[in-house]
Amino acid sequence: MLEGIRVIEIEGLGPAPFASMLLADLGADVIVVHRKNGGPAQGMPDRSLIDRGKRSIELDLKSADDIAVLKSLVARSDALVEGFRPGVMERLGLGPEDLSAHNPDLVYGRMTGWGQTGPRAGTAGHDLNYISLSGALWYSANPGDPPFSPPTLVGDIGGGALYLTVGILAGVHAARSGRGGCVVDASIVDGSAHMMNLLMTMRQSGHLSTLRGRSLLDGPHWSRCYACADGGFVSVQCLEPKFYAEFLNRLSLKDDPDFADQFDAGAWPRQTAILAGIFARKPRAHWEAVFDGSDACVAPALDPDQSAREPHMKARGIWREIGGVMQAAPAPRFSTRPDPEPGPVPARGENTAEILSWLGT
Repeated sequence: MLEGIRVIEIEGLGPAPFASMLLADLGADVIVVHRKNGGPAQGMPDRSLIDRGKRSIELDLKSADDIAVLKSLVARSDALVEGFRPGVMERLGLGPEDLSAHNPDLVYGRMTGWGQTGPRAGTAGHDLNYISLSGALWYSANPGDPPFSPPTLVGDIGGGALYLTVGILAGVHAARSGRGGCVVDASIVDGSAHMMNLLMTMRQSGHLSTLRGRSLLDGPHWSRCYACADGGFVSVQCLEPKFYAEFLNRLSLKDDPDFADQFDAGAWPRQTAILAGIFARKPRAHWEAVFDGSDACVAPALDPDQSAREPHMKARGIWREIGGVMQAAPAPRFSTRPDPEPGPVPARGENTAEILSWLGT
């Protein structure tokens, strides 16, 4: 779907390379500039799956000759992606103003946690810090527990990489419409706060409280996970009354007066305690069988290996193992194209000679 779009990625960590992977999954030609004679960051593999589908060139961005190569690449590309703190690329002579001279239609994608401006712009931080400041972390725990979110998913990926990807595509569209290039300031605090707008709609109707456990989705007995007898977990979120009725029916609780009022916040703690006791009596497989095929909005909470074996996930081919590396398939899917396969992961610098030949260098 993105064939004909070329993106230059400056090697970094987390959301920026993930955004580039997503673009590559969708068919863009992504060339990742790896540090010459460098290696993967601590804890990362030699061939990271988020480099899949990309081409790799090794350059020393402190070398005049290699900077000239990068500028030649920029002149033939639609976008550049970098994820450094504000000012780093400018100090290398590779900021937006420097590169626009070589390509006035360039979309310059900048991925940061705090943004390019503001009191925190120059300070360090990580996913959890950004979403804690933006408000996106606040509702991610049961009452009385410290907020905790799945690592990287809400911040780095949701509020960061996905917003950077949308920004890159919007910028390329504008440039190809004759409106010139632009800088995309994608920050995790901006994106994760923006993601809160769906919850903020509930505040308009009085269903979102700043007290955790009192809002429509973070307090009810019908919107949480429960532990099972074998240590497994199930998720329950039967918001609509007809689904709640089916949930109670499957548990033989449809006539139980304790559960008559679905939306009585004062009853939620007692109802939660009763359900916790019920789910704790049987293993997860039992509850999967009880709710199988129903509209009760109950699903097992699985780890990635369990997810890969689950029938629905297998039927859609969501999890793949390629070269011994477990990974999720590209998404989304398109009616006019076959489901895309993950591209190969290049070795660092694997395509250097090929790219230099193409540039005539």
